[in-house]
Amino acid sequence: MAAVSLHRTIAVRLPAPPMHVGGAKSSMLDVEFSQLSHPGSVREHNEDFLGYVTPATPLEARTRGWLFALADGVGGQEKGEVASRAAVESLLAGFRGAAGGEPLAALLRRLVQAANAHVLGTGLAASPGGVPMATTLVTCALRFDRVVVAHVGDSRCYLIRRGQARALTRDHTVAGEHIRLGILSEHEAAEAPTRHVLSRSLGSDLFVGVEVSDHQLLVGDTLLLCSDGLHGALTATQMAHLISHSDDLNTAAQELVALANQQDGSDNISVQLIRVRSVERMGMYRGRPYKLR
Repeated sequence: MAAVSLHRTIAVRLPAPPMHVGGAKSSMLDVEFSQLSHPGSVREHNEDFLGYVTPATPLEARTRGWLFALADGVGGQEKGEVASRAAVESLLAGFRGAAGGEPLAALLRRLVQAANAHVLGTGLAASPGGVPMATTLVTCALRFDRVVVAHVGDSRCYLIRRGQARALTRDHTVAGEHIRLGILSEHEAAEAPTRHVLSRSLGSDLFVGVEVSDHQLLVGDTLLLCSDGLHGALTATQMAHLISHSDDLNTAAQELVALANQQDGSDNISVQLIRVRSVERMGMYRGRPYKLR
């Protein structure tokens, strides 16, 4: 695999051109990505925060992999922008310092719990009486031919495959819990006033319920991580159509944000797009990976 090249062309919290990473195709897992965050057309401040970790060597690609993370500071709480930044930066630092080869599901569960404790501690240390702060978090780690997704709150991860979008996360909101309990249908929940009321968030308690899932990746797949400023303004069909018909991820990210602003724009809008260029097919035996031929 060629060395990863990185072009820093965005300040995450400002409406500027997004970042892009790419590498030459190889038999190893190889991805390209773009990310963009915008305050929206109504709010003056951006309480979303984005981040990523890319492997510096082929060894790091095989033992640690890639990490992407997006957080949305909770509106109505003080210092939402501080909470989202604290969560993402804690997660990225933990991933960089993790021992190589640790199973990604266990690693993300541990790192999200640590990020939760960091956000809680940041709030408690902000003033003598503490400052309440909270944030959502969605993150995905990629290695070999797998992606592990972990999330808390209503920031989402979608898998775009062959022009179709499939949600890999489910919203941790009051309306979302009512769907799972059979109290509301998905159509009713989409209009319910509780659809934005979080049932879980980082920073609200000492421990948080982290939801983790594992999925196989195919060449050509695109992962979309986004805050509710995007998925609340666009349908999954709209997002999938736009991403699938764009060869350039920078352009796709910009068009997603522009369309979300056009159709709503009442909230901060953040997006990460990760396109799979090649994979390394692996199997597992007694917890250890082995190459499939």
